[in-house]
Amino acid sequence: MSHETPTAPLLVRGATLPDGTRADLLLADGVVTEVGPGLDAGSAEVLDADGLVALPGLVDLHTHLREPGREDAETVATGSRAAAAGGFTAVLAMANTSPVTDTAEAAERVLDLGRAAGLVDVQPVGAVTHGLEGQQLAELGLMARSRAGVRVFSDDGRCVADARVMRRALEYVKAFGGVVAQHAQDPTLAGPDACCHEGETSGRLGLPGWPGVAEETIVARDVMLARHTGSRVHVCHVSSAGTVEVLRWAKAQGLPVTAEVTPHHLLLTTDEVAGYDPTYKVNPPLRPAEDVAALRAALADGTIDAVATDHAPHARHDKEHAFTDAAFGMVGLETALAVVSAVMVADGPFGWDDVARVMSANPARIAGLAGQGRPLAVGEPANLALVDPAARVTVDRDATHSLSRNNPWHGRELVGQVRATVLRGAVTHRA
Repeated sequence: MSHETPTAPLLVRGATLPDGTRADLLLADGVVTEVGPGLDAGSAEVLDADGLVALPGLVDLHTHLREPGREDAETVATGSRAAAAGGFTAVLAMANTSPVTDTAEAAERVLDLGRAAGLVDVQPVGAVTHGLEGQQLAELGLMARSRAGVRVFSDDGRCVADARVMRRALEYVKAFGGVVAQHAQDPTLAGPDACCHEGETSGRLGLPGWPGVAEETIVARDVMLARHTGSRVHVCHVSSAGTVEVLRWAKAQGLPVTAEVTPHHLLLTTDEVAGYDPTYKVNPPLRPAEDVAALRAALADGTIDAVATDHAPHARHDKEHAFTDAAFGMVGLETALAVVSAVMVADGPFGWDDVARVMSANPARIAGLAGQGRPLAVGEPANLALVDPAARVTVDRDATHSLSRNNPWHGRELVGQVRATVLRGAVTHRA
């Protein structure tokens, strides 16, 4: 679907808006044209939203679409279908593909694949360093000036461990308002074999430990580099209570630092690893319950700005190994909203306006996506997700749009289901 293709009028009838009010939404030519009770449908298609919550289209700051290079695990097209099914209207595609997205040409290729799929806005993330090797800066300026308009840069999967390289990257991206999204993992504290939170569980299971301090020291360093350069740092997939403390200090100082947390780090704990199921091998690792509680509190009070999926699909032959040998990662696009609904809404402090903030508005702001994360108001882009907040769904890993099956929620009952997703007035998913 082209960005310029006009769309037929669509009337969303009787939706509950994030603030709790009930209204109809008339969408035409890609924007919201009217909001209010009892709107005249005229010739518009009517989408019944009685009992459904209308959220601004969700934005995922952290998606692995695997194309180019690992189309056996995921493609931009299949990942886009999974994203639309999860209520997303925009995703940021991480750079650790093959070849790496470290040039303007590579970024534009990902952009074009996303446009060809036409279900969500796929925004490429550029690598910070050439080949993700942590040494030589990638084509940051060229990627920013390309058709892809890259604004987020990350070596995700690897930490920019060299402080001098990180400083130079921050100084470079500041000129065009970019942000460096850091995978915070000190490789000298969490070695190449680390795969389980360091503690009682790792010791009992005989798994190489990964201490929380490996994350916390990098975050502390990068917070200070943000202060020194005046440039923006975004912390990917926060997992430890210690990192929350560092972030809380940074926010109190007014530093340009933002952070995200994944759905799986909000609910799952290191106890899941007890059965050596490689589905639960994730980077960073699942942490104890006290870390999970700290992450939930930090999301609730704004210390953590956003929820991001870290959707990491893997082919079976990469995941179905002994725990220490299996690939890191879990799929998450299709279940993210339901996990947040279960943890933060049904059993927590959130209203749906808070969900819109951490899964739509804040991610779009951090990524610089002007046409996403906007309120459902007249004149705004017609991007939205319709959610049944009462629906209870038992997750089936085989009933998914993703090519991969490394789903940590298989067999679990979650609360909340996306019934429809709309991108610029066109329905991209119905359930």
